Amino acid sequence: MTSAFTSDAARALGGPDWLVERRLEAAEGLDEITWPTPAEEIWRYSRIDELDLERYRPLTSTDPGLADGPAPGGGPVAAEAGERAGLVVVHNGRVVRCELDESLAAKGVVIDDLSSGNDAVRNALGTCSAAAPDAFTELHDAFLMGGAFVSVPAGVVVDKPIVVLHWSEGDGLATFPHTLVLAGESSELTVVDRFSSPDVRPPNGGGGGHLVNAVVELLVDDNARVRYLSVQQHGPHTWQIALQRAHVGRDASLRSSAVALGGDYARLRSESLLTGAGAESDLLAVYFGDGAQMLDFRTLQDHDAPRTRSDLLFKGAVEDEARSVYSGLIRLRPSAQKANASQTNRNLVLTEGAGAESIPNLEIEANDVRCSHASTVGPIDDDQLYYLETRGIRPEEAERLIVLGFFDDVFARLPVPSLVAPLRRTVIEKIEHRRG
Repeated sequence: MTSAFTSDAARALGGPDWLVERRLEAAEGLDEITWPTPAEEIWRYSRIDELDLERYRPLTSTDPGLADGPAPGGGPVAAEAGERAGLVVVHNGRVVRCELDESLAAKGVVIDDLSSGNDAVRNALGTCSAAAPDAFTELHDAFLMGGAFVSVPAGVVVDKPIVVLHWSEGDGLATFPHTLVLAGESSELTVVDRFSSPDVRPPNGGGGGHLVNAVVELLVDDNARVRYLSVQQHGPHTWQIALQRAHVGRDASLRSSAVALGGDYARLRSESLLTGAGAESDLLAVYFGDGAQMLDFRTLQDHDAPRTRSDLLFKGAVEDEARSVYSGLIRLRPSAQKANASQTNRNLVLTEGAGAESIPNLEIEANDVRCSHASTVGPIDDDQLYYLETRGIRPEEAERLIVLGFFDDVFARLPVPSLVAPLRRTVIEKIEHRRG
């Protein structure tokens, strides 16, 4: 391991005894971890060989926090989400603000800090991530300080979104954001998770940038309905390695969406385990890379019960020297009879020098299933450009219209419609920066 990520550093973070013990157990195993390389299939095409953990250190309990109030850069997204049921502001992995509608609190809805000692947190924390461990989930567990906890009891419907703002900053720091969502039986809720960091260079030239090692756990009980949206808008000097994993129960549904626009290198491992008969999972993503960005997605649709359904649609675009990677697996276990699973990844390469990789995979162990996958990588269709230009539309405007049209079917399915317009504006800014 590195000189900074030690058991002593994990212990020094403080907090309740149960959390300190949990951190130390993970930290003591870090020396035995084999760190990934691009030679491994799951890290193929990644930039993991460029990650030098010696450039980073974990927070200490004495590092300055954020005064109570909106997180830098977080206010606009909270406002754009419209009316909300609750708000959690997390600064460098530590909760600094919680709000919840009083009527929902009276019904048993809970918004809290993971480090609060809530029994439900202690029982559920790590359920999803421990089922899919890797080197970075172990590092995350060793230096987890806190994070957002959202719990909705059985039968309760939360009509408005719960917004979580994760703001990460500090040159040479590694931070460990965490969101844990518990949706009780027959409950319903929408969660918006926004991950962001400064878009300016580190002070005095910097050099380390910032490392975000994030985990999101979604536990969806029987017959519950969860809509989840992750918006990643990190600054250009941030590396992100994140796991988002859901366990979906009988007749429950998860509609999970991701928008990835920022970061230097940003990796998201998005996994959905369907554990109960009739469970459903829809996985959506929009991503756009420019400059020298790399956006890296690894997905798993894991069916472990009969009559389950999953559908994945990931759409991305890259320009300049940016690169994207999509690698997805549909796994149909022997118990997944009469399952229906589909996986689609589409990519636009807008300029010479940019590139996209798409690797769909199937693993089928049941004999009565429906399963499909498709992927494309290519430039804008010349016939589409010609059609628009012959109708008096300038070439640059035609390109913008085609790219926005390419993304529109995903934008239309995002669970918070009020966020579509500002996200479209960000895509437009990326398209038009080359002409500036």
